[in-house]
Amino acid sequence: MRTPDPAPDLAGIADRLAAVPGVVAVVLGGSRARGTHRPDSDIDLGLYYRGDLDVGELRTLAAKLTGQDTEVTEPGGWGPWVDGGGWLTVDGWRVDWIYRDLDRVRRIWDDCQAGRYEIGFQVGHPLGFYSHAYAGEVALCQVLADPGGELAAVREETKHYPPALREALIGGLWECDFALTTARYGAAGRDPAYAAATLFRAIGVACHALHAADETWLINEKGMIASADRLPSAPDGFGDRARALLAAVGETPEQIGHTIDAATHLITDVRTACGT
Repeated sequence: MRTPDPAPDLAGIADRLAAVPGVVAVVLGGSRARGTHRPDSDIDLGLYYRGDLDVGELRTLAAKLTGQDTEVTEPGGWGPWVDGGGWLTVDGWRVDWIYRDLDRVRRIWDDCQAGRYEIGFQVGHPLGFYSHAYAGEVALCQVLADPGGELAAVREETKHYPPALREALIGGLWECDFALTTARYGAAGRDPAYAAATLFRAIGVACHALHAADETWLINEKGMIASADRLPSAPDGFGDRARALLAAVGETPEQIGHTIDAATHLITDVRTACGT
């Protein structure tokens, strides 16, 4: 697909969004903020809000920007963690508005500093939504509009990865051992689907631990293996080994068992890399 040109005036859009009652700050997020985007990647705009958000005004602005009626959800319309927003097409570009409750983000950041995190169910996040992603999003974003300077202040804090969160996520590697133990039930029962699910879980937890060991934010499952593979602490061949496990779990008990054995060796190497 040909990438449209030129890009929308994001600063102008952000200023208009920041004028909507309830909006505190607007940021560029996702792969474009991190510089890892493709030419056809969506443009993610994070709308940090407090209290009552004037969704009607957001819908009016969306219609002006797109030239047509565009669905913009109420807060919570996309689930408990992704929250809500809208999918717009502006000048041929896909522009996503994604809500974040700023007070909730601050509470999550307090949890991170205390070494607490939770994993919530969220459609579109097969590993689960890790709560510390909220803090990571702030750390990795580009602030476009922040009239009161509130988000910039939180962003400055999140530049320093909390030592307590690091220890908590590395400590979470116990779940890998449990997952691989239960995966063997899948092998014995000729159940590759169950084995594959537990292997994915183990590798995902390992990716979070490796990122924590290097004090690097990981905000979702997309590209987590490749990202972990680039970390200084990653075991040799982590990416290739993890991808090989997930690409060929096997069908027979023997094949699945061989895959689980290889996964066990990989997790052992991850533990060593994380200092446990």
